Amino acid sequence: MSTQSVKGPSGISLGGLIRRPETGSLIGLIVVYVFFAALGGKVFMGAPGWSSWLNIAAEVGIIALPVGLLMISGEFDISVGSVVPASSMTTAMLSGHFELPALIGILGGLSVGLLIGFLNGLIVTRTTIPSLIATIGTMFAVMGLTLGFAVLIKGSTSVSYVPDATTKALLGTFINGMFNVSIFWWLGFVAIFYYVLHISPLGSWIFALGGDKESARNAGIPTAKVTIGLFMASGFAAACVGVGQVMTYQTAQVAGGQAFIFNSIMCVVIGGVLLTGGAGSIIGIVLGTMTFAVVNQGIFFAALDPNIGSIIIGALLLAAVLSNDTFRTLALNYSPKKK
Repeated sequence: MSTQSVKGPSGISLGGLIRRPETGSLIGLIVVYVFFAALGGKVFMGAPGWSSWLNIAAEVGIIALPVGLLMISGEFDISVGSVVPASSMTTAMLSGHFELPALIGILGGLSVGLLIGFLNGLIVTRTTIPSLIATIGTMFAVMGLTLGFAVLIKGSTSVSYVPDATTKALLGTFINGMFNVSIFWWLGFVAIFYYVLHISPLGSWIFALGGDKESARNAGIPTAKVTIGLFMASGFAAACVGVGQVMTYQTAQVAGGQAFIFNSIMCVVIGGVLLTGGAGSIIGIVLGTMTFAVVNQGIFFAALDPNIGSIIIGALLLAAVLSNDTFRTLALNYSPKKK
C-alpha cells in the first residue's frame, strides 16, 4: 500500500501543515501554557492570567509584526527601542506641557516614528551600511535627542499628561479593569500585516528581498521603496506603542522602551522567522509573541524565581532557531505523494 499524505475535508495536507514553520511555534505555545497553567492554577487560567499576558503580548506584538516583515526581507530595526520613548515624550510634550489638543500630540508622536523609519530606510538603501549597524546608530542618536529636548524644554526626564475621556477610552483604558484596549489595536495590526504579507502582491516582494535582493531588483521590484516603507511601518508601530503608553499610564519617560528591542526580535524568531530572511509568517509571529508573553507573566503567577523566566525564554529562543531550520528543511524536501 502506497504512503499518502492525510488530508482533511478541505483537502489540506496534514503533512504540509506539520512541516510549516508555525507548527513549532504552536507546539511551543501549548507546552509553556500547560506548564504555567499547572503551576499557576485557576488564577493563571482565569481572566487575571489571560489579561496579564495578553496586555504584554499586545504591546510587544504591535512592534514585532513590522520587525518580523523587516527580518523576512533581510533587514533589522534596532531603533524601535528609542522610537517608543521619543514618540511618547513628543505626545506628552505637545498635549501635556504645551496644552495642545490631544489629536495634535498623537499626530506629533506618530510623525516622529514615521520620520525615524524613513531616515533608517534612506540610510540603508543609499549606503552600504548594514541595517543592524545603521539602526543602532539611529537608536543612540534618537535617545540623545529625546533626553536633550526633554531636559531643555521641561527640565526633567519625565512628562505627565492626563488625556480626555474619549482619548483615554480609545487608546489607554482597561476593559473591566484588566484587559487593555491595546489588545484590539494589536488584532487590527495583525489583520493589516496579514493582508500585506500573505494576500497583497507586496508580500511576494518582501519574500523576494529576503531571498536575494539583487535578483529581486533585476526582476523589477522597487527594492528601495519597499525597504523604506517597511522601516517606516516599523517606526510607526513603535510610535503607536509609545502613544498608547502615554494614554495608559499618563506619563512619558525618556528611559522607557529599551526592552522592546530584543523582546520583539525574540517573538519574531520564536514565531518561525529565519534570521537569514526569506521565510516567515504573520501567524507564526503572533504565536511567538503569545509564547513570549505567557512565559513573561507565567513566572509571576507560578511564584518562580524571575531568573528562571530568562532561562526559559533563552531556551525557547535556541529551540526556535534550531526548529526553524528543521521545519524549513522538511518544507523544502516535502512533496505530497499522489495515488
